[in-house]
Amino acid sequence: MEVCGTHSHEVARYGLRQLLPEELALLSGPGCPVCVTPTGQVDAAIELARQPGVRVATFGDMMRVPGSESTLEKERARGAKVKVIFSPIEAVEMAADDTAEVALLAVGFETTAPGVACAVIEARRRGLGNFSVLCAHKRMMPALDALLDEDEVEVDGLLAPGHVSTIIGADAYAPLAEKYQTPVAVTGFEPDDILRGVLALVEQLRDGRAEVANVYERSVAPEGNVRAQETMFEVFEPADAEWRGLGVIPQGGLRLRDECGHLEALARHNIQVKQGRDDPRCRCAEVLRGTLRPAECGAFGRVCTPAHPLGPCMVSSEGACAAAFKYDG
Repeated sequence: MEVCGTHSHEVARYGLRQLLPEELALLSGPGCPVCVTPTGQVDAAIELARQPGVRVATFGDMMRVPGSESTLEKERARGAKVKVIFSPIEAVEMAADDTAEVALLAVGFETTAPGVACAVIEARRRGLGNFSVLCAHKRMMPALDALLDEDEVEVDGLLAPGHVSTIIGADAYAPLAEKYQTPVAVTGFEPDDILRGVLALVEQLRDGRAEVANVYERSVAPEGNVRAQETMFEVFEPADAEWRGLGVIPQGGLRLRDECGHLEALARHNIQVKQGRDDPRCRCAEVLRGTLRPAECGAFGRVCTPAHPLGPCMVSSEGACAAAFKYDG
């Protein structure tokens, strides 16, 4: 199983599944941060965008993710102030240049959390009272633990996410490999990177080993990016979090530390995260668990397409359904 949305897209883009023998199958897992964001949090972001005097800053992938009744894109068309940004620091600059409140929708794994933490630190340094954060960050290791602890799908090896691994380090996966006796390979995104990762897993299975193979040493250190970790935990702390398809995972997310609590956008506007309503035809949750391939969904490519997505797996640039539609047809 590859637990990185970029891996899923590159596997499909280069036709790697078709190159491998029949005995070896690659499954897509919960590696898309937009996809694992539950509908209730999307609804909360939409309600936040509807507040008078609030401008929501978000990464582009979140714009078209369906909530229970709307999307951020539809809300912007109706007059809400929603701006697509490429870096969290842009939200700080927006707040500095305007008197309106700027709420940063913070979505992502450990890859993006340090950048958001830097934005929070900068906003505090400037004393910006009109800056806030809707934190929807997720932590990868608790989710992998929850995934492997289930009996629903048998995973013989994990291709670890390259981007996340640059932050948390290759050694972070060692307890997981030992606990579940499941080989792990940390790998990059070029076709030869991915195939080297697959080879490392197969060799371990052949030899009866369950270790962490780092075949992405040019970017991933054993200890990861310590400075980024320190910055992330200066602002955030682990917290229980709901993942689409996996439910509430203990310590599976991040929240603002108490000293930054006044920057929590939902609390500032008394908005509660409620249970969202997904389209009953959408089976994104099963795709994220690896129990269903995108093409096995009856809505795939018919009523669910990138132009008219039923769920986030068909929206995000890291979604498994979007990858299968674009490259496999």
